[in-house]
Amino acid sequence: MIIYDAENQVLGRLCSVIAKKLLNGEKITVVNCEKAVLAGRPKFTQEKYLHKYSRGDALKGPFFPKQPERIVRRTVRGMLPWDRTKGRNAYKNLKTFVGIPSELQGKKFEKTAFDASRLTCNFMYLGDVALAMGAKKRW
Repeated sequence: MIIYDAENQVLGRLCSVIAKKLLNGEKITVVNCEKAVLAGRPKFTQEKYLHKYSRGDALKGPFFPKQPERIVRRTVRGMLPWDRTKGRNAYKNLKTFVGIPSELQGKKFEKTAFDASRLTCNFMYLGDVALAMGAKKRW
């Protein structure tokens, strides 16, 4: 089992690494999902995610989550072949958490290669986007 710490990691790059490992049959756990980074102008980022959440029908969908850990799961799902059995089975091996759960305290976490400190543009944390969409703060 591989444990990734999403703190100060660019969301798309982190999720692409996770999706590749999931397709290879690994079990992945992601902690600190609310501290993942979305690169780009904050106002545009908020509008984009709010549009994703509000489009569609309340009964028929598409359903887009507003909690940070579920947004990370949905982002990884978009990078998997969801229409095939291989993609759906890989998706079942992914666990995401806000913060660090007590059973994972003291374990060694992996980081991906692209840290947000290398960004030269504006960025926003996923927890702030979730709050703008109406999520209840649990972190």
